[in-house]
Amino acid sequence: MDRRSFLLGTSTLALSQLLFGCGGNKQTQLKVQLLKGSIPGQVVNQFHKGLQQRVQLKFAPVEHIQDLFHQLQNWQQKPKSSDEQGWSRFIPFRQGQKAADTDLVTLGDYWLQAAIEQKLIQPLQEVQGNQLKQWSALDQRWKQLVTRNERGILDTQGKVWGAPYRWGSTVIVYNRDKLRKLGWTPKDWSDLWRDGIQQRISLLNQPREVIGLVLKKLGKSYNTDNLDQVPDLEKELQILNQQVKFYSSNNYLEPLIMEDTWLAVGWSSDVLPVLGRYPQLAAVIPQSGTAIWADLWVRPAGITTKSTLSDQWIDFCWQPSTAKQISVLTKSNSPISTNIAASDIQEPLWSLLESDRKVFDKSEFLLPLPLSAIKQYESLFAKIKV
Repeated sequence: MDRRSFLLGTSTLALSQLLFGCGGNKQTQLKVQLLKGSIPGQVVNQFHKGLQQRVQLKFAPVEHIQDLFHQLQNWQQKPKSSDEQGWSRFIPFRQGQKAADTDLVTLGDYWLQAAIEQKLIQPLQEVQGNQLKQWSALDQRWKQLVTRNERGILDTQGKVWGAPYRWGSTVIVYNRDKLRKLGWTPKDWSDLWRDGIQQRISLLNQPREVIGLVLKKLGKSYNTDNLDQVPDLEKELQILNQQVKFYSSNNYLEPLIMEDTWLAVGWSSDVLPVLGRYPQLAAVIPQSGTAIWADLWVRPAGITTKSTLSDQWIDFCWQPSTAKQISVLTKSNSPISTNIAASDIQEPLWSLLESDRKVFDKSEFLLPLPLSAIKQYESLFAKIKV
């Protein structure tokens, strides 16, 4: 599952590589590959200024989460044969033959199980050693999300595999003028079934998201692992499908702006940056709860250096003042309580960035499901779109 980033402006990392510090190869370094736009450049600068020792920071933004996941895979690829290993090491830039040389990488929680299962990452042992001073400031739900066993399944007795630094949710974004004429504005998932909006909705082209919102409407969990036991699920999906103009995970905002559609279901990371530019658009987090995602810092497998710099960086991201900057400047939510005031952000963004604890408690991460369940989701989704 890929989440695009529409983050605009000079406040985010937009360079091919952001480098702080100078010096020879012997200088202490912190190398980070991160999702483009997920960390403001000035936050990196502030971290560098606050360090006591001379350090070189190398922050390389990458366009998509899936590209970062594939990079983790490439680092762990083995040569095809011992013969090939003998001569291929002399070929420059050969993909898949280079060991990981990055201390931290951004990964979405949706990819965490696969990364653990494929042994692409290693646990953040520093957490168990209490070297992450801000770990205790995290809500229990965030700790549970990243505490997993060797198969990547949530396990309170497992190890900590990631450090969440921002999060967002699946939201309903709509044309306020069009819906005002109908006499209502959306508040919950059930509004997608209303009269007057047939062929006016775009949904994400994702089985877990679409079937999940229907499950939520029916009072079930996004992580239901046997769809056959949910009465009326297929019927509700078929009715919803009649309301849908198209399914897309990439191009659902443009038709909304052009008024070809009136409502869309999308990710807050896409929606928030455009709300301030198009006053006819508004967004809401469904009151019965929604799907939530998180961007995490993970440590690639094979990194053996015990530098405390990566711990310091994670802790820095979890300091309330830093967390607030990340949230406001990247238009995302924070796993740390930030006390964002209405004056800190544009009015259209307030409803999405001001966390409602009741709605958050009803919301869910898209957790790993058995392969049999995944096939159920994919099969049903394909069936209702015909």
